[in-house]
Parts: sequence; C-alpha cells; structure tokens
Amino acid sequence: MKSRWIFFLFYALPISVFSQAQENNPVDLESFIERLFPIQEEDIDYESIYEVLLQLYLNPLDINKADAEVLQATYLLNPSQIGSLINYRNTYGPLLSPYELQAVPEFDLVTIENLLPFITLGTSGLKSKKFWDRVRDEEQAYVLFRHQRTWEKRRGFSPADTSSNGTLSSRYLGDPNTVYLRFRIQHARDFSMGVTLDKDAGEQFTWDGKTGRFGFNFFSFHFTRYYVGKWKTIALGDFQASFGQGLIFGAGYTLGKGAETVPTVRRSSIGILPYTAALEFGYFRGIGLTRQFKNWQASFIASHVARDGRISIARDSLDSDNETISSFSQSGLHRTQSELSTKNQFQETSLGGNTQYAHPSGKFQVGANALFTRFSRPWLRTPQIYNRFEFAGQSNLVSSLYFNYNWKNFFLFGESALSQSGGSGTVLGFVSSLSKQVDFSLLWRNYDKDFHSFYSSGFSENTRPINERGVYMGIQIKPEKRWKINAYYDFFNFPWLRYRVYAPSKGYEWLARISYQPSRNLIAFIQIREEQKDRNLSDSGEPALPYLVKPVNKINGLLSLETHVTKDFFLRSRILMSRVKIEDKISHGLMILQDVQYGQKNWRLTGRIALFDAETYDNRLYAFENNVLWTFSIPAFSGQGMRYYLLGQYQFTPKLTAYLRFARTSYTDREVISSGLQTIEGPNQTDTALMIRYFLR
Repeated sequence: MKSRWIFFLFYALPISVFSQAQENNPVDLESFIERLFPIQEEDIDYESIYEVLLQLYLNPLDINKADAEVLQATYLLNPSQIGSLINYRNTYGPLLSPYELQAVPEFDLVTIENLLPFITLGTSGLKSKKFWDRVRDEEQAYVLFRHQRTWEKRRGFSPADTSSNGTLSSRYLGDPNTVYLRFRIQHARDFSMGVTLDKDAGEQFTWDGKTGRFGFNFFSFHFTRYYVGKWKTIALGDFQASFGQGLIFGAGYTLGKGAETVPTVRRSSIGILPYTAALEFGYFRGIGLTRQFKNWQASFIASHVARDGRISIARDSLDSDNETISSFSQSGLHRTQSELSTKNQFQETSLGGNTQYAHPSGKFQVGANALFTRFSRPWLRTPQIYNRFEFAGQSNLVSSLYFNYNWKNFFLFGESALSQSGGSGTVLGFVSSLSKQVDFSLLWRNYDKDFHSFYSSGFSENTRPINERGVYMGIQIKPEKRWKINAYYDFFNFPWLRYRVYAPSKGYEWLARISYQPSRNLIAFIQIREEQKDRNLSDSGEPALPYLVKPVNKINGLLSLETHVTKDFFLRSRILMSRVKIEDKISHGLMILQDVQYGQKNWRLTGRIALFDAETYDNRLYAFENNVLWTFSIPAFSGQGMRYYLLGQYQFTPKLTAYLRFARTSYTDREVISSGLQTIEGPNQTDTALMIRYFLR
C-alpha cells in the first residue's frame, strides 16, 4: 500500500494534465466509432451498430469489476493491456483512483487518455438509497425529440393518378415528416428504463389497434435492473443479448472489416442489453434474466413479439389455416397500403438461454447457448434456386458451445453452432499483441448453406452467417509513436448459389491504412481497399448459366487530413476515389470534401462542402457525415453533383440543448432523383433535421 501511495506523487500530475485536456477537447464519439465501423456498404445497418456502441460508451465501465469480455467489447484496449490490467487487479486489489492506471504495465498516457471518459471506479454509496429514491434523484433523465424531412415533394406524396385500366396508382398514406421521441432515465450498472416512439416519412400518425399503430408507427419500451442481489441483470420489455461469437445471440450488430483491423473480429459476451433503437426487428420483447452463481452465470430469455411479413394462401384453398409467410420484412416501413398490409402479420415466440463459466483469474471462459423460435405461421419462401437451402418451416432450434481463453498475449476464441436443419456454423480465431508495436488477428469461419440462426451476427462477408467459408488476417503496426499501419486480407468462398450469383463463387478483400499523427492536433492517413466478388452480369430474374457469373473488382482510396487549428477550430479534408472493373469495362468515381467546425462554450457549428463525380452506381462513394446527436449518417453518392450541409448545436441552459441540420445535394447530370414513389422531379434534394434534448433534473 505504501508503494501505491508513493505512485500518486509521481503520476497524479501528468494524469491531471491529461484529464484537463479531456475537458478542453471532449472525446469525439462519432469519429471514434467511425474508425470501428465496417467498410461502408449499402446493406450494413449503421443505425443499429451505432446505437449499441453508443449505449456501451455512454454507460461507463467499473474498471474494478469489468472482466476481459467487457473490456474487449469497448475496443479501447489490446489483449496485452487487458491481461495486464486483470493481473494488476488480482495482485494489488481494486484501483484506488484513475491516476493509478499509470502503474499498470503496458498502459501508456495515450491509452489512459482514451480510456478515462469511459470508466468509473465503482458505485460506492449509490445503493445505500432505496431503488425508487435513486430513480427519483437520477440526473441522467431526459426527453429527446427529433424531426427530419425532405422538402422536395416525392412522387409518393403527390395526388394519385389513374392508369389506362382505371386503377389508382399507389401513394403514401401519411405526411413527409419523420418524427422520433424518446424518454430515458438511467444510471450506469444500476438501472435503465425508457420509451422510444418513431414515425417514418410517409407513415400515418393514427390510432389503429388492428395494425398496432398507436399514434406513432413504432413503440418500444424497456426496464432493466443490474446487480439486484445475485441477479446480474433483470430486463423487461425490449432487449438484446450478446454471448459467445454471435452465432446465436449477436445483439443486433456486428463489427467486422474496418479501419480497426485487429480487435473488431472478436465478439464479446456482454450479456443482456436494453434495446433503445428505432429499428423494428432484431430484438426480443419479454423477459431476460441473468443469475450469478460465484463463477457461473445462467441467463434465460422469453420473448413474444409481432413481426412484419407477406402472407400468402394456397390457390386451391380459402382456409386461413393454410396461410403461410412468403417473405419476412425488415424495413420497418409502412407507408403504402401494400407495406401496411405486412405489419404485424405473424407472431414470433422465442425461448432461449445461456450458461457460462468464468475462471476466477478472468483468463478463461466457456459457455453454451440455445434458442428455440416458433412462428405463428409456417415460413415458405417463393422458390428460387439460390434460396433452396434457406430456412423453411414454423420453428427452429439452434444451439452452440463457445470458449474464450487469454494465454499470455493471446486471446483465443471460438464458437460452434448447430441448427435444427443439421447445418452448422463455426468460428475460430485469436487476437494477439505480438509485441508493443505489433497486434495481429486471425479468424477462420465455416457456415453451411443450411445453417439457420435468426439473431446471429457472426463474422461474415455475407449479411448473415450462411453459405460461407473464409479466412481473415488483420495486423496493426506502430513502428513509433507518430505512425500506425493497419491492414487486413480476407479470402472467402460461397459453396452454394446466392442472390444475383447463380453459381458457387469466391472472392477476396484487402485493406491498408497508413496513419501519421505528429501531434495531438494533427492526423493524416491514406487508405486503399480492394474487393473482388463474383456476380451475375445479367439480372433477368432467372438463374444465369455459370459462364455468365463473372468477377467484379472494386478499388477504393481515401486520403484524409484532420487538424485542430485551435481548441475551438477544426478542419477535415478528404479525397475519396473508386475504380470498378467488370470484364473489360472500367469506371471511376471521385469525391473531394472539406469539413469545418468551430465552437465556443455553449454552441458549435459544423459544415461541409463536397464535389462528387461517380460514373456508375457501382462507383458510388460513401462519406461519413456529422449529424444531430445520436444519429449516424453515411450516405452514398453516385452521378455528378455537389453536397453541402451545416449543423448547429446550442445549449440554451444546462438542461436544454438543440441541434439543427440543413443538408442539400444538387446534381448536375440529371433532372430526376431516385425512382418509384421516392422520385423527386428536379436535380436538388434538401433535408433538415431538428433535435431537442431536455434533462428533467
């Protein structure tokens, strides 16, 4: 103990300086999470990923209780640092102060600076109050309102016209406003409760019990308690779960291939989480429990929730007992009569559980998962050759075994699952700190073409872990303090046919990023990524012959420079490039953008102006954008035009903060934007977003 107090005399001052720096330059969560995101594609659910990560970071970790799984889930520490922290706690006991992190081997000042905003030293004295008194006194209680709108009229909001056969054309049922409302009160590692309401553009604001619309189109609620006696978690309402490597319980999100090339390949068993997003799928509704038994824990999940889908009836029968689900809708959109007819068309009942053992040292963990799901109607897809082995039926059972083992500087992990069909899925890999300068990860996966798991987010090239085999290798090198090199290579193949790929196929993908940060206020990087995958060259809707399936090669480049001119003035300049080769045809894309941010104590302005020129849709460019609080935006741009936006933030009082965003895209190569009911007659699209957050205490 004497040596620990002597430590404070030497290290308290530098950490105090860094703590003050954090106050002057608060952590930019959006930029941090942007690095963690997978490579930008149109079929990735960014909102769900962002929401889960954001809630993880907004609930500080108890650095004295967090095990290796929870620490890894933050992606803030490498395996060597996690192992070193756990060994330090086991040797010297709980940390007495954040300053003591300086004494942990493998921790440098930069690591500690990044970690400080996300940790606490426990909740001593918190539970001396009764629960409802803590709820009453909690300061993290707020109401959040968000409004978004596209101001140019889309075809779906215009008067219906009549076709040649006298049929009225389809139109949106509601107005063009997107409205989001959330109430939440929470205290990290103690409790969380809240309600989320959402109405998308084109949806009606109406009260209709038959379609499950009570004003807003979507309603979500949760009540979660932590550490109630031996109960680690008690969740009521809407929640998610994450155990093992995500082959059964994947918490609705997955981080895979991105600029952070090493830590994101591994999932963490962070348990049951409250669901707070506005996405209308991928969550449980019911009860989730986790009970702690010394080094063992057991979790139980019971859920019953309505899902969207298209119902079909056999042609030779009018009996409702012969109704089946022909398609499962995950868009959450109910704007037209056709979309509304899919809302809450069948019920999904799920019963699941997890049993997990963690060694007292924190270095070893083993567990088992099981999930049984039953639908109120059989799910029979429209037969296509590529979906021959997809799930069909009324119920599914999937179970798995998983392990995590921290051996020296290696995090070994794996999970193997088996579904009711007999198909299996397996992930094996490790993450390692080979030295202070080099981190490395390796992952092998094998998912059968008939492996079925509805809540999985296992590492995969596909959007779901099915019909895929592959090997991923990632590396991060820090040759010295100012330089960092990230790279990965992933090879994969698909033994059976896929949508728009009517033959067994294969592909590869690699990325390299070189970052240079000579000071805290300046960072530059260059990134190159190449991907090659097979694809049908004709899309007639009928299976193509094998020789019509050809590789499509895409190369994307990104050059970025970011600098804090002063603590209040920030600049970001980027150049994005793309090259696509399909057989002998080559097309290109280019985007140049400039970001400016300036702010004072109570206000901040962020702006961008960008020029883009993408020859084809395959050349589309994805550019991360700042948005109103807790909203993530990575739009895609193709064609020629200009994009600009201005985001303002103003804190009227300590309780009331408002955000306003104006964005506009002007095309120079077209007079019509989008198609179908989303069509805008004109070359411009103007969007606004308004958010107001009010703390109740």
